[in-house]
Amino acid sequence: MSEVIEIRSGVELPSVREEITLHTRDGLTLVGELALPVSGTPTATLITFHPLPTHGGFMDSHIYRKAANRLPALANLAVLRFNTRGTTSPRGTSEGEFGHGVTEQADLEAAIAFAVARGLPNLWLVGWSFGTELVLKYGFDKPVLGGILLSPPLHRTSEEELSRWANYGKRVIALIPEFDDYLQPAEAAIRFQAIPQLELIAVEGGKHLWVGESATKSVLNEIVRAVNPGSFPLPDEVQI
Repeated sequence: MSEVIEIRSGVELPSVREEITLHTRDGLTLVGELALPVSGTPTATLITFHPLPTHGGFMDSHIYRKAANRLPALANLAVLRFNTRGTTSPRGTSEGEFGHGVTEQADLEAAIAFAVARGLPNLWLVGWSFGTELVLKYGFDKPVLGGILLSPPLHRTSEEELSRWANYGKRVIALIPEFDDYLQPAEAAIRFQAIPQLELIAVEGGKHLWVGESATKSVLNEIVRAVNPGSFPLPDEVQI
């Protein structure tokens, strides 16, 4: 018998979950998970990069956990999450130590290499806070369709690194919370002028950590609008 489920914070919809390991070019093993639709080929793939691990960021940071729990079923997306070097979650601890956004270049490359080797389609890089720095610094020339930035602080990314995205022309979507602690919409519009193709989405009432179901739905909807617009907007309930 089927039932209608309201999509709220703790809901985990059907998907195929696989524990994975990534191998970096400097010899580290990173732990992660790949969530896939129950059947068929995903429309697109989200490769996610979590917030600052020294301040509690990890592969289960709530937006990414909810993306893995919902988007394979609701939007036919593959969601790849992993712990960057030295980061711990219930899945385990990735080898190495925090590299301040420098040595993590190899982590980003390992995640993309895994997705390519698995034949996952239409790759997108999704960064949140510290994770946006990795996307911006190292993702511009990779075999991906673009980058989605959640609460980018722009602490570690130089003007020169931003301008590289302009040269490659890949899509860049930035979700900037109205009340962000580090970068709010007006300043973001100035700082991101180096990427003329950037799509800046100012999220009314949003905060850096996107706390609450309303904020989660805003983020997930904007991700889906970018990578699989045929599944936008996401439903508030589903029959399973």
